[in-house]
Amino acid sequence: MNTAWAIEAINDRLMRLHPRLIDLSLDRLRDLLGKLGHPERHLPPVVHVAGTNGKGSTCAFIRAMSEAAGRTVHVYTSPHLVRFNERIRIAGTLVDDETLIATMERIERINDNAPITVFEVITAAAFDLFARTPADLCVLEVGLGGRGDATNVIDRPAVCAITAISLDHRELLGPTVEVIAGEKAGIMKPGVPVVIGAQPDPVRQVLLEHAASVGAPALLRGRDWDIADTGSGLRFHDAAGAVDTPYPALLGAFQHDNAGIALAALRAVHLRHQPSGLSHAEWPARMQRLTGRLAATLPQGWSLWLDGGHNPGGGVALAEHLRGWSDQPIHLVVGMKQAKDTAEFLHPLLPLAATVWAVREPEQHQALPIEAIIAASGGVARAGGTVREALGKLRAEWNAPSGYATPVPGELSPSAGPARVLICGSLYLAGEVLKLDQA
Repeated sequence: MNTAWAIEAINDRLMRLHPRLIDLSLDRLRDLLGKLGHPERHLPPVVHVAGTNGKGSTCAFIRAMSEAAGRTVHVYTSPHLVRFNERIRIAGTLVDDETLIATMERIERINDNAPITVFEVITAAAFDLFARTPADLCVLEVGLGGRGDATNVIDRPAVCAITAISLDHRELLGPTVEVIAGEKAGIMKPGVPVVIGAQPDPVRQVLLEHAASVGAPALLRGRDWDIADTGSGLRFHDAAGAVDTPYPALLGAFQHDNAGIALAALRAVHLRHQPSGLSHAEWPARMQRLTGRLAATLPQGWSLWLDGGHNPGGGVALAEHLRGWSDQPIHLVVGMKQAKDTAEFLHPLLPLAATVWAVREPEQHQALPIEAIIAASGGVARAGGTVREALGKLRAEWNAPSGYATPVPGELSPSAGPARVLICGSLYLAGEVLKLDQA
């Protein structure tokens, strides 16, 4: 069965009922969940995770450490990269096509043509499936914002967590980082601990004030817990003591904060876990090295990397990681989604790149035109076409007699030796790249 086709058909029918992809309110979903017998009230302990960057990685760390301790875990995340099923993991296993489609079609019938969004139906399907299958833990990633997100129908999670917050989705969440922080803080509940990772001062203030106003005990990095690189791994400490862990499987110093949030959340409410599980976490398109068909097109000794970073905060985090790659030239292949702050995302990355290639995949959802990416880069980026075409142009220039056919911008000088290529800018682009690399 073609899951993507079946989900698209459901999506088309739902759009006729309520023609908005995103509508941040909870009443429609609460009504539907009531018709389903309130499955959201019959879940194992819930860890609810919000933030701008790092939500998915934090969920992956929570799952990995819990499973390393022999626990079974439900996980609900978004968006998917390659297969729709990636959004729903039932007791450790991705939902199969037939179960997912049958559940969504049954929920659609029960909804009986009432206005509803497709994300709300997917969320209802996840809760319905989770409630029917025993597990020890349920990890929910906020889809967008927090206060009005469909996952926020959970009245009393075991613990909440808020990862790094920066500017994103301003058209829906608000114009400033403080307003966006207020939206994310909306997942906080009275008496439910909330773990807060590293944040800019204005964001931290908003989160702490909201936690105090609703009576949510706040566990703040740098005050109530911390995590540091020891040179051979990480050391986490909180009021209960210190614990040493291996490095997380997900690369980048920014992942240390996410690992700390995951540990703090599990320890805050005594959920059984094994910290060594950090080294087994899996989360695609987060500084993932590709080794398939696309990677094989690069010159010998080059490496190909993929990251879903796409907003200003993601750009800053990526730049921090790229500074550790100063031993080799870095070539960026960038494809963005419309409505993203492309210039702000690119700003910290451009000085670190030997070349920048703007791309647009034919099947990439709401892909920004190549010309717009070039303009946002101040003319630094060059037209790459598709990802495959951009990699071909890189190889052709490497094979040119002069090493490179044309002068390139950036602080690093390209050479004929090893280099790294990073594809970034959009999770939707990342999904298309994963398909190409595996094809």
